[in-house]
Amino acid sequence: MSRPRVGMVLAAGRGERLRPITDTLPKPLVRIAGRALLDHAIDRLEAAGVERVVVNVHYLGDIIAEHLAARHSPEIVIAREAAALETGGGVKHALPLLGDQPFYVVNGDSLWLDSTVSALIRLADAWDPATTDAMLLLQRTATAVGYGEGPGDYTLDQIGRPRRRHEREVAPYLFAGVQLLAPSLFEGMPEGPFSLNRIYDKAERSGRLGALVHDGEWYHVSTPDGLKLVEHRLHSRRVER
Repeated sequence: MSRPRVGMVLAAGRGERLRPITDTLPKPLVRIAGRALLDHAIDRLEAAGVERVVVNVHYLGDIIAEHLAARHSPEIVIAREAAALETGGGVKHALPLLGDQPFYVVNGDSLWLDSTVSALIRLADAWDPATTDAMLLLQRTATAVGYGEGPGDYTLDQIGRPRRRHEREVAPYLFAGVQLLAPSLFEGMPEGPFSLNRIYDKAERSGRLGALVHDGEWYHVSTPDGLKLVEHRLHSRRVER
């Protein structure tokens, strides 16, 4: 398929684990390496050829909208939520702005560095409309900066098909908060709040969930201590260069 020209950044959450920073500042506007997390995400979408980015807002949404008003490219469209809709509900609410072709969705707090090829472009190039409704970017838990000893999210079988980890199981890969989705996946989903996990599980049950393992670095920014760790890592990389 042709590479997507539309993407969405999820920026409506409260960022509870990053309090007290997020008591007055929305998590997507937390700055790392001198730039807001939200801008890092939009920069990567733009670099992958995305021309229009939908950003959903709820918690401290006016602050996010004001921040984005200073951007001149790509085109930014704000999708305001009167009530918190969670990840899946937020995307479904924004579907009229996203069009009828597969689109990227990136968590507003996702931060990663690419290797030789953009992770977003890798997802698009791996997409097969005959077999795929969702393509997830996965990260090895062992190399995720700031992730610690979390249990992971997915395993991969011998031909690379993802399976969500079972209860009390440890999985070697986590979901990196970066994905490519077909709008048809949202058919039959409820109005109101629901998690994107329901979308992934729906695609997995039908055998139409794909995944790629990230070949660059990925950073877990969830707590004040984690934020310091990621800043230190990025500073070290700049010094090394």
